[in-house]
Amino acid sequence: MIVFPAIDLKGGEVVRLAEGDMDRATVYGDNPAAQAMLFADAGAEHLHVVDLDGSFAGRAENREAVEAIVEAFPGYVQLGGGIRDAKAVEGWFNLGVARIVMGSAALKDPDFVKEMAREWEGGIVVAVDARDGMVATEGWAEVSDVRVEDLARRFEDAGVASLLFTDIGRDGLLKGCNVQATVDLARSVDIPVIASGGVKGLDDIHMLALQADQGIEGVITGRALYEGRLDLATAIAMANR
Repeated sequence: MIVFPAIDLKGGEVVRLAEGDMDRATVYGDNPAAQAMLFADAGAEHLHVVDLDGSFAGRAENREAVEAIVEAFPGYVQLGGGIRDAKAVEGWFNLGVARIVMGSAALKDPDFVKEMAREWEGGIVVAVDARDGMVATEGWAEVSDVRVEDLARRFEDAGVASLLFTDIGRDGLLKGCNVQATVDLARSVDIPVIASGGVKGLDDIHMLALQADQGIEGVITGRALYEGRLDLATAIAMANR
């Protein structure tokens, strides 16, 4: 199972939000590339990066920071946040991003996401962000009437690499990952699922790793790392047992 340390970008700084609320941001640093290297030094081979400003704007807003991260980090960078057209997708892949996460586009223009998945084999991740079981979009500011499982099933045979499932009500709050909901989603589709939202310590990593054979590809963790509640090297070792 892959452990993805997260770097969320707001105004060029490394932040974490509470429940996706831009007004509840905690700043953890002003050098995203240096943070990426710290994660690499701890053994991370994968990195999850989100352009938070871009999620709301629908276009790249932290391009310089993302470019610096991709240049500095020796492993695989997974990027999300406002990537909603073919030109943006191509541009990021050409820059060296390994996988693109698409959320709002997956709900509002699924045919486009499927087209990108076919064109960039193994490179597209669909974000399935849930608030009370319903899909949220536009940086989680809007909640749809589409259930998480229903959105996920639309991409069963589309060639997407993974589903990124976030329980918004837990994100950034250190409440513990919603393991059961993540496993339930993984069992309902034939697409690997990445868990996100609420990771607070090694217990979350352990419980998810035990379910890896159910289709859990990885887990994203942010605040627990930044606040010293989770040691990245230990988490990676546990995930690889």
